Amino acid sequence: MRVRRVRRVRPVVWSLCFLVSWSGLAAGADPPSAWVKVGSAAVELEADDSMVIGGGIGPGKASGAEGKLRAVATVIEGSGGARAAIVACDVLMIQRDHLDPAARAIEAELGVPFDHILINATHTHHAPSTATIHGYERDETFCARVRDGIVAAVRAAAARLKDEKASRAEMLFWLGEESSVGQNSRLLLEDGTIFWVGPRDDEVRPTGPFDPELPVLAFRRASGGYESLIFNHSTHTIGVYEPRKRSPAFYGLAAQELEAETGGTVTFVAGAFGSTHNLRLGGKEMAHRIKTAVREALAQAQPRPAGPIRGLKREITFRVREINEAREDEAVTRYSTKRLKGSSDYTVQVFRKMRAELAKHQGEERKTWVQALRIGDVAWVGVPGEYFTKLGVLIKRRSPFRHTYVAGVANDYIGYVPDERAYELGGYQVWTGFHSFVEKGTGERIADVAVELLKKLEEEK
Repeated sequence: MRVRRVRRVRPVVWSLCFLVSWSGLAAGADPPSAWVKVGSAAVELEADDSMVIGGGIGPGKASGAEGKLRAVATVIEGSGGARAAIVACDVLMIQRDHLDPAARAIEAELGVPFDHILINATHTHHAPSTATIHGYERDETFCARVRDGIVAAVRAAAARLKDEKASRAEMLFWLGEESSVGQNSRLLLEDGTIFWVGPRDDEVRPTGPFDPELPVLAFRRASGGYESLIFNHSTHTIGVYEPRKRSPAFYGLAAQELEAETGGTVTFVAGAFGSTHNLRLGGKEMAHRIKTAVREALAQAQPRPAGPIRGLKREITFRVREINEAREDEAVTRYSTKRLKGSSDYTVQVFRKMRAELAKHQGEERKTWVQALRIGDVAWVGVPGEYFTKLGVLIKRRSPFRHTYVAGVANDYIGYVPDERAYELGGYQVWTGFHSFVEKGTGERIADVAVELLKKLEEEK
């Protein structure tokens, strides 16, 4: 396992290598592996004020919108014809009963292998509900629009590959950082509970890490300008410019504003954010800081090999956890009564109803996806839930690829996926409900599978 100190030294070594590489390109060198065909596109997801917004404990609605809710796609085709698609959707989450058909349709129509399609939810808490969770159900009409929007975005992106000259692009990469947008939000409080919402003037310490890494993958057209820019960061996507508006939230708004500057399609891929929230900044300030970090990374980005392009998905089995009703009810009631003065009774009842439904499924086996995708020597891991940051960092450190990044809520949704220690500490993210129902150890098993897939991809030269 690599220690953190070694990881921080390596980018300097790489940058020296790429300064040499870039000078070679400037002198006329043209390494074929640095060039691919790339197309990108975005499709707006239609929504209206009648739709319940996902992300709260109870049903809420918005009045109007800021920015656009979108499905954003980049299709990359290597020299051997291998294709991959990276898609991000401005929704809280969406499950495989919609995502599998979308990916299969893309495979059949556009020749992108199912294993090479990564679909991530940006996890905005300001879009119509796409999952039955807490006190409301998913909006089936909007879910269908998201499913169709994914296919339409990839179709439009792939269509841009037909113009071979215009789609030829060089892949650039730089590992940036943004350490102030977000923090480990599972704070230990003096009474022994873990902070969720409400007052926290008695906080003691964070109970896990924060991951500040902000990788930027960019594709610069041979004819000039950017076709696509993809960035990744790991904080809950909560925060808007104006309250009670439908919104892609601060990450999505930053992406759309960066498009006006770069001329290319900009995609935000949400990371391992399950234990990380912003606790002090407003939406506009967060967007400003993210844009600054992306700009700085893009200014430093250097050419990297764009091949091979290869992906693997593995279907794994997990179980719905066993429920200790008395212990669960006491934990929710104790916290809510003390810290949620105006909504404690409602919150307690919502959790009781969720547990009553899940009790019928205790020990039930379910299936989901784990994915690894490599674009040259940059690797992505797709995990199907709100993955805890500690686990995301663990995958990065165990990966055979120096540059490995996690896409949370990818290809499916199975709720929060905490590390084993988090179950012992308790808190909202492990209270049983439609938002959190996997058994202890699921997160570590997902990490093991992800590393196995990464090793297989690394072995394929």
